[in-house]
Amino acid sequence: MTRGLMLLPLVLGLGLAIWLWGFGGFATLEIWAAEGQREVQNAMARMLRRLRGGDAAALAGLMWLCFAYGFFHAAAPGHGKLLIGGYGLGRRVPMLRLSSLALVSSLAQAATAVVLVYAGVFVFNWTRQRMVDTADRLLEPVSYGAIAVVGLWLVIRGARRLWAAWREAQAHSGPGHHTHEDGSCSCGHKHGITLDEATHVHSLRDAAVLIGSVAIRPCTGAVFLLILTWRMGIDLAGIAGAFVMGLGTASVTVTVAVLSVTMREGALGQVMGGPGAARVAAGIELLAGLLVAVVATQLALSALSLL
Repeated sequence: MTRGLMLLPLVLGLGLAIWLWGFGGFATLEIWAAEGQREVQNAMARMLRRLRGGDAAALAGLMWLCFAYGFFHAAAPGHGKLLIGGYGLGRRVPMLRLSSLALVSSLAQAATAVVLVYAGVFVFNWTRQRMVDTADRLLEPVSYGAIAVVGLWLVIRGARRLWAAWREAQAHSGPGHHTHEDGSCSCGHKHGITLDEATHVHSLRDAAVLIGSVAIRPCTGAVFLLILTWRMGIDLAGIAGAFVMGLGTASVTVTVAVLSVTMREGALGQVMGGPGAARVAAGIELLAGLLVAVVATQLALSALSLL
């Protein structure tokens, strides 16, 4: 019963993947998210006019709409979910830690939008179109390229661990060797690494790479909001709205983080602990990295083709 419950998230995740890739789920989701963003944008324009007219109550309405826009923005196929989900599947990261990385990366996207707009206004004297082009035509393919590199990094690490596990298995598969769950064998020595040693992540470098890869490309909606509020003289409302958009985006990316960790643990729960589980974990890391690298590369090439 317990093992069946652990397998349920994996089955649901595979079903979702089949729907997204095999039955047009991505197109349906993209249309729904785009319609939602358009409706929210129109409502935001009305709310901004009220706010500029001195209606203090409009600020709360604007923040709610910013959150909704961030949610719809994140619901469409995008780079943040790809990276967070792929990393959560590929590496054994505690759920709270990966969820925190998803939250911070979404807020970092908002910070990038603020820096882009106000640097464009006060330092480079850019037009609105120049700022949007910088976000869409320059930073978007750079972000996808960085994510593809992270995927390749996962592939290399997974392949190394699979190779190391295979060599250890070959070296210690002879008579008189019986491997226990802690990685030790009947000869009294420890051969290879355990599942926990192979998959836990404690590196600040990993966190910085994940956050930076997502944050490179700011949300276009946040860029538009910041430009409009600057022109209207309500800069602080725009900056606050950009970060609330980040929270709306995080509501989706954190969910993806939770699902990816749950799916991974459900898959690993089907195998015994010890070196066997470590090999399975390495294989999952390799496959997840390959998926991230391939999809991110395709998205980067698609973005470059529009230049």
